[in-house]
Amino acid sequence: MISGSGEGQDGGTEFTAEGVEIVLRKACEQAELDPTGAGLLRLGSNAVYRLASPPLIVRVARDPAVLTEMERVVEVARWLERENFPATRVPTRIEQPLTVGGRVVTFWESAQEQEEYATVGEIADLLRRLHWLEEPETLGLPYFDPLAQLRASFEGLDGVAAEDHTFLRDRAGKLAKEYDRLDFVLPFGMIHGDANIGNVLRHRDGHAVLIDLDGFALAPREWDLILTEMFYERYGWHTDAEYAEFVHRYGFDLMNWPGYEVLADLRELMMVVWVGHQAATNERSAEEFARRVQSLRTGEGRDLWRPL
Repeated sequence: MISGSGEGQDGGTEFTAEGVEIVLRKACEQAELDPTGAGLLRLGSNAVYRLASPPLIVRVARDPAVLTEMERVVEVARWLERENFPATRVPTRIEQPLTVGGRVVTFWESAQEQEEYATVGEIADLLRRLHWLEEPETLGLPYFDPLAQLRASFEGLDGVAAEDHTFLRDRAGKLAKEYDRLDFVLPFGMIHGDANIGNVLRHRDGHAVLIDLDGFALAPREWDLILTEMFYERYGWHTDAEYAEFVHRYGFDLMNWPGYEVLADLRELMMVVWVGHQAATNERSAEEFARRVQSLRTGEGRDLWRPL
């Protein structure tokens, strides 16, 4: 039984399994869908549900202030479909996003019944194809400012030790100066923003599809390559053969670019701070955060990092 008022501190429904279930039921009612048998896949930046029938994914955003952003994301998905680009689709008959209980809700076609990821080589193919597209101005894509995003991410980072907080802020200040001196070599343009193996799924018909379109923006294309390089070179999450295939199929080896280390350090710090936000409420995240901060301090142990 769901108890209490269900209202969170931000005025919306509490972002708990019980609270977002209330949002799910109301959103499905508005969209004329049946939430019976819906399964909660994850509860993080979004609560993600899979409906039993029809096969749709429902995302409930944690941040109640993302309505405009989600409107843009839906338009990006519709544009990619018109371009016949293999990405996650939105159902045409549902007017969205919806605002329910102070939360922003979107509906997506389910690419598969059971989670299966594509290959690293297919990530390269999709990025190469994406980077050739010329986005219409009507999408209103924002300019990606990693330094502003990093500064904002320190807000609310209250569940970590003060010494860790200070260390991470000092590191951010140093990297900001180094980032401003980078000379990017790939063309500036549209990026996915979080291109990695976790955001490319195997569609039920066999082809690879790009998901999680929230980070679409305008930026140096190096940002869409950096995670694959880091996952290989720093953490050992990809094999030599996988990385070689990625470089071959995209056509550029970011690790040969002089700015690689600075870009990797900055992207890595953003990852660590993100984990820090989960540390106060999740034991596994707290352990991983401590492991990552220690390796940043010593320069060792990155091969012990675990994906979350």
